[in-house]
Amino acid sequence: MHIPTATYRLQFNSSFGFKEAKEIIPYLVSLGISDLYASPIFKARKGSSHGYDIVDPNQLNPELGDRRDFDELMTAVKNYNVKWLQDIVPNHMAFDSENNLLMDVLEHGRKSAYFDFFDIDWDHPYEDIKGRVLAPFLGKVYAECLEDGEIQLHYHQGHLTINYFNLCFPVRIESYVHVFEHNLENLEKKLANDQSLFIKYLGALRYLKAVSASEKVTEYQIKHAKKILWNLYREYSVIEQFVNENINFLNGKKGVQESFNLLDKLISEQFFKLAFWKVASEEINYRRFFAVNDLISLRVENERVFEYTHGLTFQFVAEEKFGGLRVDHIDGLFNPLVYLKRLREKVGDIYIVVEKILDGNEQLPISWPIQGTTGYDFLNVVNGVFCLQEKRSILTKIYENFTGLSIPYDDLLCEKKRMIIGKHFAGNIDNLAHFMKKISARDRYGRDITLYGLRRALVEVMAMFPVYRTYISPESFTESDQMSIKTAIHDAKKKSPGLFYELNFIEKFLLQKYDSSLTEEDKQEWIRFAMYFQQYTAPLMAKAFEDTFFYVYNRLISLNEVGSNPIRFGCSIEEFHNFNQRRVELLPHSMNATSTHDTKRGEDVRARINVLSEIPQEWEENIKSWKKINRHKKRRLGRNYAPDENDEYFLYQTLLGVFPFNNYGEGFTERIQSYIIKAVREAKVHTGWIKPDIEYE
Repeated sequence: MHIPTATYRLQFNSSFGFKEAKEIIPYLVSLGISDLYASPIFKARKGSSHGYDIVDPNQLNPELGDRRDFDELMTAVKNYNVKWLQDIVPNHMAFDSENNLLMDVLEHGRKSAYFDFFDIDWDHPYEDIKGRVLAPFLGKVYAECLEDGEIQLHYHQGHLTINYFNLCFPVRIESYVHVFEHNLENLEKKLANDQSLFIKYLGALRYLKAVSASEKVTEYQIKHAKKILWNLYREYSVIEQFVNENINFLNGKKGVQESFNLLDKLISEQFFKLAFWKVASEEINYRRFFAVNDLISLRVENERVFEYTHGLTFQFVAEEKFGGLRVDHIDGLFNPLVYLKRLREKVGDIYIVVEKILDGNEQLPISWPIQGTTGYDFLNVVNGVFCLQEKRSILTKIYENFTGLSIPYDDLLCEKKRMIIGKHFAGNIDNLAHFMKKISARDRYGRDITLYGLRRALVEVMAMFPVYRTYISPESFTESDQMSIKTAIHDAKKKSPGLFYELNFIEKFLLQKYDSSLTEEDKQEWIRFAMYFQQYTAPLMAKAFEDTFFYVYNRLISLNEVGSNPIRFGCSIEEFHNFNQRRVELLPHSMNATSTHDTKRGEDVRARINVLSEIPQEWEENIKSWKKINRHKKRRLGRNYAPDENDEYFLYQTLLGVFPFNNYGEGFTERIQSYIIKAVREAKVHTGWIKPDIEYE
């Protein structure tokens, strides 16, 4: 196995493609780089800046270059004796019109060959999304979008679609008759002198209806029905005019509510439900990447999905183009162990690392057949060495005196988790509660537990969960997983003693403490619940901790880094050496990063801010002075000032982290302004991404 000694991350996009990468290989080799560490290079949405919104995992992204460009790049890689470490994305794809697999599902529903590819609950308890996937992309409520004429029916190249600005979703074949048969008597009048054409059109309609009614319809038959209609539309202007008039009529007339009734009925028949984007926070029937509506998760645990979505990856590994793999968001997968075993079996003895955040002394499961993580753990231990631990209490006091904040760390994190559940994951918790309620109804110890009680209890357990996720599966249930669950339940009981009975029941589920009366089928359902539950603790922790808490708890922001825990104020030399010793023993070839494309700050910024731990008195004197200087720059908004002291404290550290300012050239002030707006939105205290407070900003 080739082990990288030094990697260099290449971020591919439309302005940096295969040709540009080829040009810099000699320079990278001169630096001693052993492996080019590539961002996703598979076909992504047009204009993607990062490549994680893949629409076809079996094609190269055409915006990066063609196959010839890629092959020339691979030849250069080989000639310079470097290797290629490829970032792959098994968890999700883009929920987008460019995703042909998903569009096939939206058009054909259960008849689609890809029906089971995406993590969609087609049997949701809510009737309006049972058998339909939520499509939460509207900028306002559905009725307003419809009656403002923003949702329109289109006909192009033989396909009917429902369009909303750049979105374009397919109409199921059963709904075509509403368009092509509407006002048929009008066409008959127009073709009074050409009965043969009218009969031909009726024949096309009869075939369309037969195809629509067939339970065993084939893809060929559907395409053929569409082709017949499209040919008539193209060849005969009278039919083109008739169809266009019908579409215009169905699209309604702004200001006349009832004119949208037919379009509304047609939309309600589809295998998708258009909705205001905020609906997904409270009602949803597909799994997202974190809380991103337009990234839909895959069921990669399904072996057919695994094989299909990794086809090009396996080909390039076999051709020795890919010398290693970096697996994105391993914590999103239903069964990471099974996934990694399958991956190892397919790719053989090549280097594999996973993107995984470990908390403190947490270790990767030893059963995973990989070389390690992408290096967040090493990054934070190294960063901690440059933070003077004995100054912790002094800096804490300075921070609390300046901001007036003294909320206990654990309470603050728990508060942010609850907030994120309410703002982003309420629908997911609701789904878990419904699933658990369905199972518990068959258990006499759970029959008196209400859906409402389960919801509340699940929120408490998730809010108290001490790690990103556990890895319970039929193949594995470790002591550390059991301890994490017991800790979460114990802390939840302390916070919410009124939910004692519900929490005990959830603990039984998660710890797989089966009652002797349970059938084998029921036991499998318990395991499924635990595995579904695990898939949501990680995104909750990421959103609440990395993307919220890190912008609220500002004692020393150099410690607020991906994979870090800022309550741990630095790292001693002894701890650093112990970490490295464990590394050598357990995962000697894990990546050791000091920065990644996901980190909040670069190494230089962190290093400058770390110095504050060595000079707390000087820091305190300066911030008091700066506060005095800037007092009159603040604006009063009701009972508060903008910025508040916590945001002000964050800003001063940020400015210190990028000092001296004359190194950055034009646009530096604007960059800082944009960053600070991002920071206060992430904090979600006075403003936010969902509902920005422009006045505060």
